[in-house]
Amino acid sequence: MFKRILTVLSLCLVSFTAMAEEAYVAGKHYDVISPAIRTADPSTIEAAEFFWYGCSHCYNFEPMISQWKKTLDEDVNFRGIPAMWGGAMELHARAYYTARVLKAEDRLDTAMFQALNVDRKPLRSENEIAELFAANGVAEEDFHKAFNSFGVSSQVRQANSTARAAKITGTPSMMVNGKYLITARKAGGLGNMLKVADFLIAKERAAQGG
Repeated sequence: MFKRILTVLSLCLVSFTAMAEEAYVAGKHYDVISPAIRTADPSTIEAAEFFWYGCSHCYNFEPMISQWKKTLDEDVNFRGIPAMWGGAMELHARAYYTARVLKAEDRLDTAMFQALNVDRKPLRSENEIAELFAANGVAEEDFHKAFNSFGVSSQVRQANSTARAAKITGTPSMMVNGKYLITARKAGGLGNMLKVADFLIAKERAAQGG
């Protein structure tokens, strides 16, 4: 009897796994990135978001993804990647990495989204962004030093290179482990992007034997 119960449970588990694997399909709900992109930390499963502070969809997605990040297991590393298509977007990408260098990202991410989406401030110059940082407790001298540093410049170049390699066409977009690209259009909405991301993270974990 015990063996029969184990057999039934095993069959149920196999059935459940098969159903989970069929929940989201490559090409339909997400795209496969080929060739795969090297992640920042190969020892973890990377979940990345391509975004722009001035994107209204990214602004609406931010509270959702902030809560989602809190649910991620320790083997998952989240990374934000600012998108750049010209105009002031490179300046905004520099602001993103500058905030991290100065360890002020918690308040400056919110301030940048607020300024561009609610207050309608275009932030088209370094000085305009410096004023925003100063209003949120960052000395202008510290801002300019970090904003024009080699480290920030390198991160901006890397972000642009990664976005090009992933062939993103809009924001927000998500990437899992450098292998899969998720868009709201294919996933079926912003909330569904996170569901597809969870599915692909589990897929990567299973592939790694985790």
